[in-house]
This record gives sequence, C-alpha cells and structure tokens, in this order.
Amino acid sequence: MHRRCEQAVILSGAEKPERLAPGHHVTVDDIRALVGPATPHFALQIRDRVARLIEGLPEEDPAAIEGRRGIAKLERIAREGQASGHVQENELPLPSLKLERPPVA
Repeated sequence: MHRRCEQAVILSGAEKPERLAPGHHVTVDDIRALVGPATPHFALQIRDRVARLIEGLPEEDPAAIEGRRGIAKLERIAREGQASGHVQENELPLPSLKLERPPVA
C-alpha cells in the first residue's frame, strides 16, 4: 500500500532526498558523489543539480568551492567528451556535444 506524502518534493529518480532536506548541510562528499560518475550525456543535468545544492552557500564554504570546480568540470565534459576512465583498445572516448559541427552534406 502506498502512502501519500503531506508535502510533495519533485525529484529525479536518482536524487537523494536527504541532500535537499531542510537543515542538511551540503558536503564536499555530496558534490563528489554527483560529479564523479558523470558522463557527457548527463553532465549538464548533473551541473544543474550541483548548482542547486550550492546555491546560497557562502563563497568560502568547502562544498561551494568543490561545487564550482565540479560545475566547470561538468561543462568541460559536456563540450569535449570524456577522456578519463578505461577506454578499450580500438575504441574512442565517449562522444559529447561539439561546439563546431561539420556541415551537413
């Protein structure tokens, strides 16, 4: 049997409700848990999550600092692809969004 929540919170299927709970202090580990496994395909969505988490934190907060670094990394992954991690022999790194596209023939 399903129970109805008194207050609905809109979350993606992978978001942890604890991270958005009132009174939760965002940690460097929260940021790293989101940024670490990012792939080009989801980098911009994860960037938005990180931005939401660090919104309102003081500039000098360690989580805010790590969040800004993570956002920069995610934007780079989204533009350039992912060259880190294991790439099988004769395989290319994961593709990503390209700023310049070849002309359509």
